[in-house]
Amino acid sequence: MTPHATVSRLDLGYFVRPADEVGGPLPRVEPVLAYLVRRPEGLLLFDTGIGAADPETEAHYRPVRRPLAGALAAVGVAVDDVSVVVNCHLHFDHCGGNPLFAGRPILVQATELATARAGDYTFPELVDFAGVSYREVDGEAEIWPGVRVVPTPGHTAGHQSLVVREPDGTVVLAGQAHDFASQFGSDELARRAGRDGVAAPLPDYRPWVDRLLEFDPRRVVFAHDGAVWEPSGS
Repeated sequence: MTPHATVSRLDLGYFVRPADEVGGPLPRVEPVLAYLVRRPEGLLLFDTGIGAADPETEAHYRPVRRPLAGALAAVGVAVDDVSVVVNCHLHFDHCGGNPLFAGRPILVQATELATARAGDYTFPELVDFAGVSYREVDGEAEIWPGVRVVPTPGHTAGHQSLVVREPDGTVVLAGQAHDFASQFGSDELARRAGRDGVAAPLPDYRPWVDRLLEFDPRRVVFAHDGAVWEPSGS
């Protein structure tokens, strides 16, 4: 029997994505969301918020940060209570709070860590800081019974999502595997159409969607979208 687990969403602020990045005439404001997984084995934090950036990046994205300690306190948890951190990837808006967790394991795909350390990718002080303790993962891996990381490359080559069994089914913490829940829904429908034998042409979808749907998720949640994907009829 899978141990009991609960997942809480943490609001860690937002940033403004410029119009030229969103393909429209106006910029778009996007949330920065992390997730706390409570398990008998401990507390797992998926992503840690927006880190300090250089003046150019600050001006480009105009981030507004909510301190991680405050967001955790709002759900009854202190920074020191967190047992393990998982980053979907190491861009500065996902790993900004990592330096608070010196000495605790931080799980990241080996490909992602190598890319981050190669330069011109993120801010080095958010990646390699005093006391950092990475647990590098190469592909899919179980962290605790019923909790596993699954590679979901696309936004970055080393992007990963987290699959968590809950009492009412499975939740997928998809990070930035898709920017929006609607994009995941479009991929799920494209997959369904292909399996139903709908004639070509059909849109392509990301191949790891097959793997995530094998877990029969009841919910899929995202890092930059407050919407939640749920299967039809749920």
